[in-house]
Amino acid sequence: MRLTNGIFAMAFLALPFGALADGLDEDRIKDLVLETIRENPGIVMEAVAILEQQQAAAENIARTNVLTNQRNLLEQDPNAPVLGHLEGDVTVVEFFDYNCSFCRRAMAEVQGLLEDDKNVRLVYREWPILGEGSVFAAKAALAARKQGKYEEFHWALMGMSGRAEEASVIRIAGEVGLDVAQLRKDMEAPDVEEHIETSMGLAQSLGFNGTPSFVIGEELVPGFVKKSQLVEIVDTARKATE
Repeated sequence: MRLTNGIFAMAFLALPFGALADGLDEDRIKDLVLETIRENPGIVMEAVAILEQQQAAAENIARTNVLTNQRNLLEQDPNAPVLGHLEGDVTVVEFFDYNCSFCRRAMAEVQGLLEDDKNVRLVYREWPILGEGSVFAAKAALAARKQGKYEEFHWALMGMSGRAEEASVIRIAGEVGLDVAQLRKDMEAPDVEEHIETSMGLAQSLGFNGTPSFVIGEELVPGFVKKSQLVEIVDTARKATE
């Protein structure tokens, strides 16, 4: 009954004043609404809860639509780095930032998954959201593809101590054998900016608000994830395709 009252109150507040009742002016309607709320304060929270449920349902539908309509972009974008088994039967998509401490912690978990499951395909979405240093690192990593050193450079950046900034990124680039002058030129290539922009759009559409965030099959997994949980989700995704 209280839920019904909450729905009624929400509808009552939303209707145009002139359509509510005969002979009631705007001030009287406001008085009636306030009187109803004072007598039944719980209906406000009920109305808020209903709105939150409706919003959550709408967001879930939107995310499902993204997974359905943009699956190919998520998993098969030729402008995204791929590690692991290039033709693997399960694709793990990770959105990350080189300055994200949880992403660095997740590195060992992801590496463990790839070592134990040779049929996993890992797609990386560079999503630099933690400042200019993150943007520089992401661009440098993507540019390293031109020299065939993305994976080596990626793990080195993930395993570094301190923040990823221009100086530290360039230092590590030299340590892994990259031609730094060529790297700087390749960082300005259109495909580098395109990858980052696409990552931003996909992350927003999926409702992610931080890194790391994973997409595995139909599962959206925000935040740090242990290897054991990754294994379970990958197994579920694999069984769904059998």
